[in-house]
Order: sequence, then C-alpha cells, then structure tokens
Amino acid sequence: MSETKQGSSTKRIFGIAGAFVAWVIGSGFATGQEILQFFTSYGYASYGVVIINLIGFLVLGPMLLGTGFEHREEVGFDHFRYFCGPKLGAFYSWLIPVTLVLVMAVLISGAGATLSEYYGLNHYAGAALMAVMVLAAYTAGFERLVKIVGFIGPSIIAFTLLVGVITVIRDFDQIGQAGAYAAMLAEHHSSPNWALSAVLYVSYNFLCGSFYYTALGKTACTKREAEVGAIVGTGALILAIAVTNTAILTNAGDAASLAIPTLFLAKKISFVLGAVFSIFLIMGIFSSCSAMMWTVCTKFTSEGTKANRIFSVCLAVGTFLLGLLPFSRLIGVFYPFIGYSGLLFIACAVHRTIQEKQWQKSSEQMR
Repeated sequence: MSETKQGSSTKRIFGIAGAFVAWVIGSGFATGQEILQFFTSYGYASYGVVIINLIGFLVLGPMLLGTGFEHREEVGFDHFRYFCGPKLGAFYSWLIPVTLVLVMAVLISGAGATLSEYYGLNHYAGAALMAVMVLAAYTAGFERLVKIVGFIGPSIIAFTLLVGVITVIRDFDQIGQAGAYAAMLAEHHSSPNWALSAVLYVSYNFLCGSFYYTALGKTACTKREAEVGAIVGTGALILAIAVTNTAILTNAGDAASLAIPTLFLAKKISFVLGAVFSIFLIMGIFSSCSAMMWTVCTKFTSEGTKANRIFSVCLAVGTFLLGLLPFSRLIGVFYPFIGYSGLLFIACAVHRTIQEKQWQKSSEQMR
C-alpha cells in the first residue's frame, strides 16, 4: 500500500471511529447521567461494568460494521431480518423507530436540564427550544448537516476526558470516601446488579444504533477499515467512560444528586471550561436528536410530502411532552427497557455471525 493510500485509509478509519462514537454520545452520556446510572451507582463494582462494556463493544462494533460492509451492494438490506429471521426481524425493524422516539424525548429533556442547570433557563423552555430547533432543522433538510457528528462526537470525548482527568488528578484521594455514599448512589441503579447493568448498556447502544452502525460500515472502502474504525472508537469511548466514572466517584456526594454530573465537574474546575463544555453538549444533543428525527420521519412517511411535514410536527410536539418528565427519570425508565428489548437481538446477531464463520471455515476445508 502506498503512503498516500495508507494516509487516506488512516483518515477514513479515524472518521469512522468518530462517527461510531458520535452515536453513543447523546445527552445521557455527555451529561454523565448515563454513566452515573449504569456505572457509578454500583460503586467500586462499576469497574466491572466498564470491563464488560469494553468486551461487548469490541465484539459487537466490528461485527455490525463488518456486516454492513459485506452487504453494501444489496439494495434494501435489512440487518434485522438477516440476523433474526423474517418474523423477529420485522418486529425489530418497527420497534427501532418507536424506540428512537423515546430516546429523542430523553435528548430533549437533557437539553432542558443543561440549559436550566448552567444558564438558569426554565427547564420546559429549554426543552421547547430544542424541540423547535430540531423541527426547523429537519424541515430545512438538516440530514446534510448530520455529517458533522463525526466532529462533534470526538470533541465531546476530548472535553469529557479533559474534565475527567483533571478531576481525578485533583480529587483522587477522595475516592476512598465513595463507599460512604453507597446508599445515595444506589438510588440511581439502572438494574438489580452491576453485571446486568453492564449487559443492558451494551444491548441498549447496539439495538438503537444497529441500523446506523451497519450503514456506517457501508461507507468504508475495506472491511478492515470498518472493523478497525469500530475498535478505535471503542477504545476512546471506554476510556472516557472509565475516567468519567472515576471522576464522579471522587465527587459522589455532590455529583450523585445532580442531573448533569459532568457539567458540575467542569464548572468546579473553571467557569469558562463549563461554559465551553455546555455548548458542545447542546451541539451533541441537537445533532443526535436531528439524526433520530430524520430516521423516524422517513420510516413512517415519504420525505418532502405534506404527510411528512405534519408527522414531523406531531413528532416534535410528542417528544417535547415526553421530555417534560424529569431527565434522570427518563433515562432510568427508557434506557433499561430498551436494553432488555435488545438482548434477543444481540444473541441472534452473535449466533448468526458464528454460523457464518463456521460455514466459511467448512467451505475452505472442502476446497
């Protein structure tokens, strides 16, 4: 491979890694509420959750992106039917748009919580502002701008790492006090135990993101680019989770009582850093929510039609109303539900991939 081709390949890999991370980066992750509920709430056992997620993302990420690349020439390829069969696959194909409506409500509520905690704007007004912005962006053809998530995702990761590393270095001597706040942290449990929480987090991300991930795999020039991009993205993502988890543990008494723990940690370091972080956070929510709105609207109606415009307005209003519920409560209810729904899909995907590898191995031996 020439130096020029190698350089372009490396650039594409990092582009795929950034886009891979961008899907996971939403209001739940960037605010730290996801990390608090699925990881930090289990205290020191949260590092077991981190390890299971590392393994899960390393297995499922390359698997889905690789599958997308391998079927890139197939018009109308449905990965749900491919992995799960026609009946269960059809069920998941319709479940995902409904699921994304719930996630959009979480994103809009997260925007309200961010604008409320940092700028003092009324929570409902902040959520309404985000809903209107997303609707305006969609009707203007915002899908073209969704490409910027490849920049926004890594930027949020970088800010999250910066805040986390500074907090850990400064407050690490307080991590031994996390046990004293076990009861307070336990109030945020996403599931009965830490191992199940780890599995649900993996399941939630790959059920909701499976359509996106297989589509992302099709953008690669080789299967290796798709798989390596997923691996690089996983490394950056899990590192950010581990660091942020540790940072919240060192400030468990304060952070556990807030809707946006990471913003609290950023403000504790510097008001300016907190202001910059809040801007990137809003950008991430806006971008993710707009991408999801495009996915849902185009699933149920034809783009550019009157029915599509009416549906998009109804969707914006509906997700805003759902988003009026407390942000942390939405994550605590919707995300675990989505995680449970995705367990069967993941089992089917792993089973089908193992079968494919066995068939390929048998074919090679018969030659």
